[in-house]
Amino acid sequence: MSRQSPSGRVTALVRVTFAYLLAIAVAVLWLLWGPATGVLWLDTLIADLLATVVIFGFSRVHHNSSFYDAYWSVIPPLLLGYWWWQSDLGVDDLRTWLLFIVVAVWAVRLTANWVGTYPGLHHEDWRYAQLRADAGRWELPVDLFAIHVIPTLQVFAGMVPAYVAVTHPAQGPTWLVVVAFLVGLSAVGLETIADGQLRRFVRSARGGDVMDRGVWGWSRHPNYFGEFSFWFSLALFGVAASPADAWWLFIGAAVMLALFEGASIPMMERRSLARRPGYQSVIDRVPRFVPRPPRAGGAVRTRR
Repeated sequence: MSRQSPSGRVTALVRVTFAYLLAIAVAVLWLLWGPATGVLWLDTLIADLLATVVIFGFSRVHHNSSFYDAYWSVIPPLLLGYWWWQSDLGVDDLRTWLLFIVVAVWAVRLTANWVGTYPGLHHEDWRYAQLRADAGRWELPVDLFAIHVIPTLQVFAGMVPAYVAVTHPAQGPTWLVVVAFLVGLSAVGLETIADGQLRRFVRSARGGDVMDRGVWGWSRHPNYFGEFSFWFSLALFGVAASPADAWWLFIGAAVMLALFEGASIPMMERRSLARRPGYQSVIDRVPRFVPRPPRAGGAVRTRR
């Protein structure tokens, strides 16, 4: 992959930043002066979708749907902050602070990781290009809905337990809040370790090398497991606030799991098998998703 000059990369980041600021401004204007539905979560969902359409417009103008990439991590803390502001819970509510810390740490880490690895406007996630190519004459609606709108709805669904947590007085046990907090921070920690190990591997890898070291020797997709665990922690926060709603508060986490298991992981595995013949040995030895020791007789390979 060709690399863009430092000045070109900075220009690209400025354009993306402008797009996000404009999208957020549109959402804020809707929340302030748009017709209110009287339902807080619905008002913010509409604002979220309007902001998504703005990002979609930039994606089309630049012929690059990776304009949407950082939206995944930028919007959740803004949603949570707005819900908290509109709720009856004060700024001294410890449970909400613990929830906000988890979401903020996750968002800052994921966004910073994107900024640090963003090569420039010449680069687009290969999965987006493949989806549009497979869609043929339907590529525009696929771009809008599959690449932009549906992920926004998935993230919003994952944030619903956080909405419940900040709009309901605590009814569940305090220990569950502590568990949710620890699970959330552990999830972010796992993602941080996995991404760091992957970056070091990419810098030194030769053609055909496969990643099966560190946490990648215990799971073929530890970053996805960490991401799912983060959304699972939000569900726990929701249950801690409203135990009676536990039966549906895990829907958002289940949607994320379905995304990883049904789309992201299969696409990554097919691509790895096509590009790296040795990846089949990783499949034979290393668990697919939930981290655990490699299968018997499959010690993790290390390269000196």
